[in-house]
Amino acid sequence: MAGFPTRRQLLSGTTGGVLVSLAGIPQTNAAFAATTYTAPDPRVWIHLNNGWRFIRADATGAEAIGFNDSEWTSVNTPHTWNAVDGADGGNNYYRGVGWYRRHYAVPSELAGKRLYLQFAGVNQVADVWVNGTYLGQHEGGYSRFRFDATAALVPGGDNVIAVKVTNARDTDIAPVGADYTFQGGIYRNVSLWAVDDLHVRMTDYAGPGIYLRQSNVTAASATVTVTTKLWNDSSTTRSVVVRSVVADKSGAVVAETSSTAQTVPAATGAEIRQTVRIDNPRLWNGLADPYLHNASVEIHDVTAGADRIADVVTERLGLRSIAVDADTGFHLNGSHLGLHGVNLHQERTGKGWAISDADHTQDFDLIQEIGANAIRMAHYQHDQKDYNLADERGLLLWAEIPLVDIVTDSAAFTTGTQTQLRELIRQNYNHPSIVFWGIGNEQLDYDGTATNKLLASLAGIVESEDPDRLSTYAVRGEDPDNAQAGLHTQTTGFNKYYGWYYGSKDGELGAWADNLHANSPSRRICMSEYGVGANPAQHALNPPKPAPGGSWHPEEYQALFHEAAWKQLAARPYIWGSFVWAMFDFASDGRNEGGRPGINDKGLVTRDRQIRKDAFHWYKANWASTPTLYLTSRRWTQRTDATTELKVYSNADEVTATLNGTSLSTVSSGDRIFRWAGVTLKPGRNTVVVTATINGSTYTDSVDWTLA
Repeated sequence: MAGFPTRRQLLSGTTGGVLVSLAGIPQTNAAFAATTYTAPDPRVWIHLNNGWRFIRADATGAEAIGFNDSEWTSVNTPHTWNAVDGADGGNNYYRGVGWYRRHYAVPSELAGKRLYLQFAGVNQVADVWVNGTYLGQHEGGYSRFRFDATAALVPGGDNVIAVKVTNARDTDIAPVGADYTFQGGIYRNVSLWAVDDLHVRMTDYAGPGIYLRQSNVTAASATVTVTTKLWNDSSTTRSVVVRSVVADKSGAVVAETSSTAQTVPAATGAEIRQTVRIDNPRLWNGLADPYLHNASVEIHDVTAGADRIADVVTERLGLRSIAVDADTGFHLNGSHLGLHGVNLHQERTGKGWAISDADHTQDFDLIQEIGANAIRMAHYQHDQKDYNLADERGLLLWAEIPLVDIVTDSAAFTTGTQTQLRELIRQNYNHPSIVFWGIGNEQLDYDGTATNKLLASLAGIVESEDPDRLSTYAVRGEDPDNAQAGLHTQTTGFNKYYGWYYGSKDGELGAWADNLHANSPSRRICMSEYGVGANPAQHALNPPKPAPGGSWHPEEYQALFHEAAWKQLAARPYIWGSFVWAMFDFASDGRNEGGRPGINDKGLVTRDRQIRKDAFHWYKANWASTPTLYLTSRRWTQRTDATTELKVYSNADEVTATLNGTSLSTVSSGDRIFRWAGVTLKPGRNTVVVTATINGSTYTDSVDWTLA
């Protein structure tokens, strides 16, 4: 949409000086019964994704207006230069500098507006110029950032935007190391915001500038404190009234309040707090009812008796209460809800990190299909599309920063990591789906002074920025349960790989959890990672544990592992949540295992999203309410042994099987696994058909196996 601007309500957007606290007058919803609300839309938002030129190299002078980029490659953003070499094995993918340039004609009607360039994600250091003027640098590859480009951009004329990006290893920026490919580029959307001189602040860590704090949320009422950070970029003092309106999905107003007029001098800001009460609210209740209100803040310029709406920001509001108990686990709106889900990486075949909104949506479709109700957003801040989808669909989230493996004992690393956490929290504060703020993962120096000094400071930032959510941390499975790194947060996750990197899949996970709970009964614990690798092209009947780093990762072992793991986790309600590692296979260029170099193959779905592995259907049979009937080992089409086992995952009470038209019997099961042992195949083609009745309807699944 480079050209004539489009207008829309701001759904994201960002501290000021003067603090004014104003309590709204409590009113019942009946007071607004006849009132509907449509938010005014004074902001302009323009995509700048098309028409970039790119070179994967450093280019001296490329920030200059007249620089010749005609030999560069034409690209659109999102874009990464590691989509291919970041997943081919060898750990030798390009880590260095790349440049992006584009021309943009700013519409003349934007003259007089404040203009902000927004980047949703650039890995990992970005330097930005407009028309040869340096706007600034952003460090950290996962958070949104903005630069005020008003003085540099020329409305009505041609403008050159130049961005120098590097993903070179930098020990002063987290993450220093991790088990995934650190792909370089402008891999998320680029856009331009145009706002009034008097506006909700855009540069509060690139947050929305309005923050909706919930308290005392029940079915009877809910209190919301709206903090608005506004800024006056004009040359004169302005008189300002802030109006806050909460409306339901239909637009019916359920609460509103307006401040008294506040004086805001030129080139300064103000922070306004208002409190409203919503009676008999419809709550955001996870998958069961992810109901969202809209909260809009209007900035009224009432200078000299006028009343002009200068700016409006609208954020979605999901009213809910959360709690975690050391014995009974997670509670949403006062009711127990066992969290079960997956870890999610932002990556896929052919695109790497440069994925589209449609790709994000497909991922969430698959996550919902499996029946998950929670996601750990590993190991970094994700695109806003993911958090929005979780809000809309009722998934509960663990959001985290990329503090993985290594802490550098430097002031720059400490400050940068703290900034990444503040960016994560402020940019995502209003998402009802987010329950946990993760401050780190698997620190190798778990008892080290520098590591724990930093973790303690991060836990303190969570407490000061957002005391209503819970801080958490993921402990490496090989580390002691009481590792100091895991003792700073309110809850603790454990990455346990019994049956893969160590130990047995049969019983050891449950025994470990019982021992930890008995010895530390007040700790609120979860299973933040568990999983094993699987290549869906490799097969064996009831295989033993493969070598994790070996080339043989049969699909059937992954299924056996997850059968055992889920049974142990489901039987222990004190484990407040569990997250499979991982939902999708993903690029990790340093790996070479399972017959697929450059890939971490622990996903329940392949990296290209084309194959749902057998273990996917095991969880679907246990987690999803939709009817499930699935024959396992279906991709093992070429057989050499006549005697085999038939195994089905289903949420039916009983399943009937036939082989080549002959009945094998009807089997009942109490654990959603249906087995027929000692099945004999005939030479040539064999057809297996299974049927089941679920919720009054008949379902069928079938496979063909060929015996040589």
